[in-house]
Amino acid sequence: MPKSNNWRRLDNSAKIFPIASNKKYSSVFRLSAVLKEKVDPQILKKSVELVLKNLSSFKVKLKKGLFWYYFEENHKKVIIEKEKIYPCKYIDPKINNDYLFKVTYYENKINLDIFHSLTDGNSGIIFLREIVYTYIELAHPKDFNQKLRTQRKLSNNTEDDYLKNYNKKSKNAKGGKKAYILKGKKLPLSAIGVIHVNINLEQLKAKAKEKGVTITQYLTACIIYAIYNSNYQKFKGKKPIKVCIPVDLKKYFKSETVSNFFSYITVQANMNNTELLNFDNLLKFVQGDFNKRLTKEEISKTMSANVKLGNNLFIKLIPLFLKVIIVKLSYMEIRRYTTTTFSNIGRVGIIGEYQKYIDKFLMLIAPESVEKIKCSACSFENNLVLTFTSVLKDTDVEQKFFEKLKEEGIDLYVEGNGVHDFVIPED
Repeated sequence: MPKSNNWRRLDNSAKIFPIASNKKYSSVFRLSAVLKEKVDPQILKKSVELVLKNLSSFKVKLKKGLFWYYFEENHKKVIIEKEKIYPCKYIDPKINNDYLFKVTYYENKINLDIFHSLTDGNSGIIFLREIVYTYIELAHPKDFNQKLRTQRKLSNNTEDDYLKNYNKKSKNAKGGKKAYILKGKKLPLSAIGVIHVNINLEQLKAKAKEKGVTITQYLTACIIYAIYNSNYQKFKGKKPIKVCIPVDLKKYFKSETVSNFFSYITVQANMNNTELLNFDNLLKFVQGDFNKRLTKEEISKTMSANVKLGNNLFIKLIPLFLKVIIVKLSYMEIRRYTTTTFSNIGRVGIIGEYQKYIDKFLMLIAPESVEKIKCSACSFENNLVLTFTSVLKDTDVEQKFFEKLKEEGIDLYVEGNGVHDFVIPED
């Protein structure tokens, strides 16, 4: 048992990440705010310190118990550094003053890397947004006053809403087939290639509306199309292309928690079905699969199955050192049921007074040895940025994605972190 009273249990999703994660599988995602001015590191440091006073749920460290890990209050100073390593890398507590997040900066960009045990993408945005608000207030004191900061209501609710909302009687969702795994030579020295596709949001909305689908459904179909017409064909794939789509459970259940509260659906496209080779048919299939899986009943099945597993008395009583072995082996197997993950956290809402200081927001997910490419997206004003993070040398999947959007008449421009050489499609 922890010695301090300032501790709390990990939520149902968070329990797995410390056990399954390591330097090869970091379980870290990144949220970035790109400002219209160069970042001052001293102001950024002060901003983070002020925010942590109000969002104390993030001011914690991870401790090892007999049966599970737990969180304990962290009294050390937060470290702010210039960005110098690849994004989404394993956060080593020993060199990060035990914090489970890392704030870095580069030119006009503020990065927030978060270990998934701490929170999910939607609550992570709340944390980043508050850092950005506070930074802008401190950098431009004449334009802002103390009242704006005190008017913002911030929650430190860390309740495990999985336990509150899961259905004990729910039947487990059926397991599917193993997925097609992307193949190819990997980048050297544990490098991560990043490609940001900046997409005209109005054009994207219009195209999705024309096709009768949502933006997430449209982009999911484009990702499947790109994988099939590059990596899948090149390596003569046979298994289905399966895309894992994280789902914000707050849209389905009442919740104010800043802990993890998400589930997922998996879109499974059997590309041996020649009808799906036509993009419009693929779109209709993706839409149908979303509609079938994205219901409260189906999402509850997945969530409830995971909670029941975590609450199983036998599993609870297994000592932590044995849990680590079991979970690592099972997690290696589970990951083979997904080709890639696509997380779209949607529009990042910003209070009007602050908008003029911000250019855009970015989200990045850590790729790994099985899911060698991962995709994520968020939007701000008229720009949606879809980001590919990859450990593969070639950019065939990304190229096919660019080409498809251009073919559909959607304007885009592409940026990278310098790891890959890629060709931007011409108009």
